[in-house]
Amino acid sequence: MNSFQFLVALTASFGGLLFGYEVGVMNVVLVMDAFRIFFKFHNWNGDGLDEKGQPTKDKANMMYRDLKEADNKATLEGLITSSFVLGALCGALMATYLGEKYGRQRTIMIGACIFTCGAIIQGISARHWAMIAVGRLITGLSIGCNGVLCPTYISEVAPAKIRGTLSSCYQLMTTFGIIVAAVINSIVWYYTNVKPDGLGQTRNDIWKEVSNFEWRFALLFQVVPGLGLALLMCFLPKSPRWLCSKDRDEEAVEVLAKLNAASTSDELVQSELKAIQEDVAATRAAGSSSFGELFSPVIRRRTFITFLMQLFQQWTGINVIMYYQSQIYGEIGFTKFMSTVVLPIINNFVNFVSTFPGMWGIERLGRKTLLVIGSLMMMVFHISTWAFSTQTKNGKTWQYLAVASIFLMVFSFAWTWGPVPWVYQAEVFPLRVRVKGSAVGTVSNFLNNWIIAFVGPALMKACNIGVE
Repeated sequence: MNSFQFLVALTASFGGLLFGYEVGVMNVVLVMDAFRIFFKFHNWNGDGLDEKGQPTKDKANMMYRDLKEADNKATLEGLITSSFVLGALCGALMATYLGEKYGRQRTIMIGACIFTCGAIIQGISARHWAMIAVGRLITGLSIGCNGVLCPTYISEVAPAKIRGTLSSCYQLMTTFGIIVAAVINSIVWYYTNVKPDGLGQTRNDIWKEVSNFEWRFALLFQVVPGLGLALLMCFLPKSPRWLCSKDRDEEAVEVLAKLNAASTSDELVQSELKAIQEDVAATRAAGSSSFGELFSPVIRRRTFITFLMQLFQQWTGINVIMYYQSQIYGEIGFTKFMSTVVLPIINNFVNFVSTFPGMWGIERLGRKTLLVIGSLMMMVFHISTWAFSTQTKNGKTWQYLAVASIFLMVFSFAWTWGPVPWVYQAEVFPLRVRVKGSAVGTVSNFLNNWIIAFVGPALMKACNIGVE
């Protein structure tokens, strides 16, 4: 593998960074006081909480605002959070057509521009949940489309022997985006929510806004990685496979030569070109592909496995943790500072670091082995988290044990079920229907993600988790 191949794969993986930042930013934004008051999740009459989150009338001990929850908080929170995933579902459905018509590289670049537009709409949102939901839906369109095309693009430019490792770069950048969002926005939260102005002063209008800088900055910052990806994609080559499908063989051989750091007449370059040309010729001879082919006797088993693999990935519960972890830590008994700043950063760092063993194991242990190991580990740590969380009122030790179990569950996911479904769907289908097959997996991922994001707040409220 040469440096250019690595650069191409890494840059394409930045689509995962956009996904990760969008997931990570909402965990912190949802617990920002200004955001909660602006969208009327909560109101504030001027009362304050002490360092431990307990109500106090002593102004000297006041650290945080004592917000009162509105009746429709769980519904609005679910709508705003899940609108992104609904957009991603639609984007995944459009990816096949756009990727075939305009090419993987160009569509990813356009998707990054759409992501930027959605981020701007979120950041300048008016005081109604519909506008921010539309902004998140637009960013979701980009993420859903690029979620299909980025792994596909990587698989079409990567050497076969390390294709799995490079394809898992998408998941790695997703986890990196989550930790970047956590660090940046936790710092913003700390400087705007700890000892804010007005503590202890009676507010006649309990719904009156406070400074909205914190959440607007957090959401508008998404413009940076969005524009970054769009600019970087300008310098990447088009997919050799797509070029051949458009009868642009001369451009394809030049791209293959550059990817392999060789001349266009090199034996390796010519053999790769011939293999692609033969596949394209076979595809044309059989006629244009359709989604119906995914359910043919030869391919349908792969289709169902891909769909179910992404379904089970979401129902491990990983995104309930990622979207609402600050509220979960608060209910376990930790202070606002620990719940919003310290523990999410640690958890997101665990998520990021744990992806590296997956990149190593995916080639050495195999896809199926990783899935089995991950399933068993997650089962154990889900049970231990539940067991420890029932004892948290008996002391700090139980609280830390519960959080440690959550971290270990995230570790179990991140190196197994995190990368494997994305790698599997990018490489298991024949080239003829690869994009369509990948779209089925991505649709399954976002459909189940949307269900979980929408019902999560209501379920947590019913179970008395994160309702403060």
